[in-house]
Amino acid sequence: MNLQYIGLEEINGPLIFLDDVTGVGFEEMVEIKLSNGATRYGRVVQIEGKKVAIQVFEGTHDISLVNTKTKFTGHPVEMSLSKEILGRTFNGSGRPIDGLGEVFVDEKKNINGFPLNPVSRVYPRNYIQTGISSIDALTTLIRGQKLPIFSGSGMPHNELAVQIVKQAKIADAKGDNFCIVFAAMGVKNDVADYFRQSFEEAGVMSKVVMFLNLSNEPIIERTLTPRFALTAAEYLAYQHDMHVLVILTDITAYCEALREFSSSKGEIPGRKGFPGYLYSDLASLYERAGIVTSAKGSVTQIPILTMPNDDITHPVPDLTGYITEGQIVLSRDLNQISVYPPVGILPSLSRLMKDGIGAGFTREDHSSVANQLFASYATVQDARSLASVIGEDELSPIDRKYIEFGKLFEQHFINQGFDTNRSMNDTLDLGWDLLSVLPSDELHRVDEKVLKKYYNHQRAVERFHIVTKPIIGALKGDVKYE
Repeated sequence: MNLQYIGLEEINGPLIFLDDVTGVGFEEMVEIKLSNGATRYGRVVQIEGKKVAIQVFEGTHDISLVNTKTKFTGHPVEMSLSKEILGRTFNGSGRPIDGLGEVFVDEKKNINGFPLNPVSRVYPRNYIQTGISSIDALTTLIRGQKLPIFSGSGMPHNELAVQIVKQAKIADAKGDNFCIVFAAMGVKNDVADYFRQSFEEAGVMSKVVMFLNLSNEPIIERTLTPRFALTAAEYLAYQHDMHVLVILTDITAYCEALREFSSSKGEIPGRKGFPGYLYSDLASLYERAGIVTSAKGSVTQIPILTMPNDDITHPVPDLTGYITEGQIVLSRDLNQISVYPPVGILPSLSRLMKDGIGAGFTREDHSSVANQLFASYATVQDARSLASVIGEDELSPIDRKYIEFGKLFEQHFINQGFDTNRSMNDTLDLGWDLLSVLPSDELHRVDEKVLKKYYNHQRAVERFHIVTKPIIGALKGDVKYE
C-alpha cells in the first residue's frame, strides 16, 4: 500500500524533509504534488530513523510546507528504454525534449546500474578510431576503456568532442553496430545548440543519444545526467550488442553540483569543499565502462573535464586520473599558437593501448612509431630548453634537427584541423615521414627490420620541403643531414 504524506517538516535548498515516515528505501523515487497541481519528482537521499530527506529534481521553489503531497513509489529512479532512443534528445532527467513524444518503452532500468562481477569482465582489446592522429597513434582509445580528456577554461574541448562524435568508428564492425551516447552537463544554451546543430549538419544524429543539462537548470538534475546516459549505454551494449562510446562533458560541472548538494545536506567537506566520497562517486560512473562475457557489445567512456586554473592536481582531475586508464591532456601553449587539436603529447597516455594495437589490430609498426615519436618529441623539449639558454645558433647540428622536427611535428601531425579525418594508415605513414626527417641512427626505439621497411628520408625531404646538407663524420661512413 502506497501512503501519501501531506505537509513537509522542512525545506533546505534542493532538499525537503519529512518526519514520521516508515517503509521507504534509500534512492527510492518520490512524486511531489504542489498546491497548484504541478507534479515534481525526487529521490530519497538520506534516512535517519523516521526522518527522510528527499532530493527534488526540479528544485524546491514554490513548494509549500503545508499543502504539499508526497508519495513514495516503491522503486528507485528508472529510465524508460528501447532501441528508439537512438537519434533522440533528452534532458538531464531522461525526459525527451526533441518534440518527438515519449519513448515507446521496452523496459525500465535503475539508473544507478548494477555491479558487474569482475570475473565476467573481458580485458579491453582492439581500438576505436577517432580520425585524430594525436589520439589514434599516441594515446589510442581501446574499446571498453575509460580515457578522460583534461582541458581548461577557453580550450576547444567542445569542438574536439564534436569532432570525435562525427568521426569515431569501429574498424572491424558494421556501421550500424556502433553508436554514441553524448551527455552535456551545466552547459550554456549556445553550447547546447552548437552540439545539436553540429551533429545534425554532420548527419550523425541517427547514431547519437543526447542528454542535455543546461546551466540554468537545477543542480540535482546535473548529478543524475551521467547516470541516465550510462544506463542508456549499458542497455544498448548489453541488450542489443552495440559498441557504445559515451562522451561526458563537463565532469567538473557535475562535481561542483555534487559539492553544492553535499553542502546543503550539511556534510563535512573534504579537499576544496568537495565531499569526502567524491572518489567513490566518480568511480561509480567510470567503472561502468567495459566489456562483459554475456554480451557482444561494449561501453567505452571519454569523460571531459576542465581543470580550474589548469591545475592538474585539482581534486577532480587528480581523482579521475587514479580511476581511469590514462588521460589526454590539452595544452594551452599549443592552443595559443593555433594548433588544433592542442593535444599535449608528453603528459598524455593510454595505459591499455599496448594490448589493442599492432598486428591484427592496427598495423605491426604502430607500437614502434608511437614510442619513437614520443621519445623524439621529448628530446625536442630538451633541445628547446637548451636553446632558450644558449640560443638556437649555438646548438649542435643534431639539436637543430630536433628543433626542426618539433616544428614539423606540431604543424603537420598534431595540428590537423576540425574537418580532417585521417585513417590509421594515413596517421602512421605521416608519423614515419616525420621520423624520417631525423637521421636513422637517432631512432633508437625502432627495430632494425621495421626501420628498414618504413624509414625514407628522401620522401620526408620532398613532403616537407626540407633543405638538407650532409654532415661528414658519421659512424661507418653513414651520412647525416643537417
